[in-house]
Amino acid sequence: MIIRASLLILSIATLAFAADEPRATLGDSVVEPEWAQRLTITVGPANADLVGTSEKPIQAAVDYVARLGGGTVKILPGTYRLRNAVYLQSKVRLLGSGAETVLIKEPSVTTTLAADSDWFDQEITLTDATGFEIGDGICLRTKNGGAGNAETVKRTLVARTGNRFKLDLGLRKNFWRLGETKVSTLFPILSGENLTDLAIENLVLDGDRAHNENLDGNYAGCIFLQECNRVTIRGVTARNYNGDGISWQICHDVLVENCVSEGHAGLGLHPGSGSQRTVIRGNRIVGNSIGIFFCWGVRDGLAEKNHVEGNDTGISIGHHDTDNIVRGNEVIDSKKTGVLFRPERGKDFTGNRNRIENNRLVDNGADTGFAVDIQGGTESIVLSGNDIIETRQGTRTAIRLGPDTRNIKLDNNRIEGFAKTVEGEPPAGPR
Repeated sequence: MIIRASLLILSIATLAFAADEPRATLGDSVVEPEWAQRLTITVGPANADLVGTSEKPIQAAVDYVARLGGGTVKILPGTYRLRNAVYLQSKVRLLGSGAETVLIKEPSVTTTLAADSDWFDQEITLTDATGFEIGDGICLRTKNGGAGNAETVKRTLVARTGNRFKLDLGLRKNFWRLGETKVSTLFPILSGENLTDLAIENLVLDGDRAHNENLDGNYAGCIFLQECNRVTIRGVTARNYNGDGISWQICHDVLVENCVSEGHAGLGLHPGSGSQRTVIRGNRIVGNSIGIFFCWGVRDGLAEKNHVEGNDTGISIGHHDTDNIVRGNEVIDSKKTGVLFRPERGKDFTGNRNRIENNRLVDNGADTGFAVDIQGGTESIVLSGNDIIETRQGTRTAIRLGPDTRNIKLDNNRIEGFAKTVEGEPPAGPR
């Protein structure tokens, strides 16, 4: 009996130990041991697993690591010149060597179509193929067969005969000469769609804005992500893109931390349509058209401890962007507005139930402008504990409340140096 009791106790202890130590099990993507070491592939100009200074060895490393279930692609110090995007993969960490790892987009070239391509075609014919090479990332833009609705498609050139090129995928849109179709070597530097559990860390991305045409942030940027979950972007410098810096569309649980996004023609950080639970923390966002742009339906997000300086607009919130917290940021020298709530199409579309708290807003707005501008039918906004300071000459107003706004709570804000504190100051009771 004593022996049997001892065996029972041992079995129970073994089961408890097994429960504390998960095992790798086929098909289980949720629970896995914390492995002490994972696969790492290095890429660099020399002395690396894959040697080269273009997107090709980086892409090869990403695909190799992804095929084996994930790991790290370590990009060694060097300057890498890209003729196409690096397409990211799930469970892959792209890790640079800090400021010594620089990925630069090559200058763009643009031409027109010499022949129409229908939506089912997988080839295009260029008027002038000078500067186009097999492997290039391209962007086709048209006015939808002359109807006026813009269409944009990104593809890769995979084969050619003279001016005719095969694409990696079919067009799925009509690209006709009467639509004034243009073909340009435009692409994101890093791109990902329908991915999970990825990281981008410690590298520099340079869009070479002076030598590239503009491409809208709904399609590109130094980083462009679409329909991705659980993403970490940390310690990245994104600069000089003729479009957005870092753009993520319909992406959930994205962390952008300790990054720099500067000098872009478009948006510095673009949490895009439908993105849930974004965290934007500790970043430096300088010299863009808009610093942080909450797009459509961005909800339950947090922007905190960011330095936002010298943008046309510092922070912009609008279409159904609800239940976000903007806290502890510095917003300085915005040319138009420091914090803007957009009017949208009316009160049913505005960004409601957001909190703007404990921020420091200094010298924002045009000469007769506003540091904080709440427009349209925006409702249920809290401005609390903010320092809103103006040191320049002019007739600026600290806070403007549009005539259709409701329930705007102004609580314990320190406002100094403005010609007027509040325009449209609420009457007694909530507004």
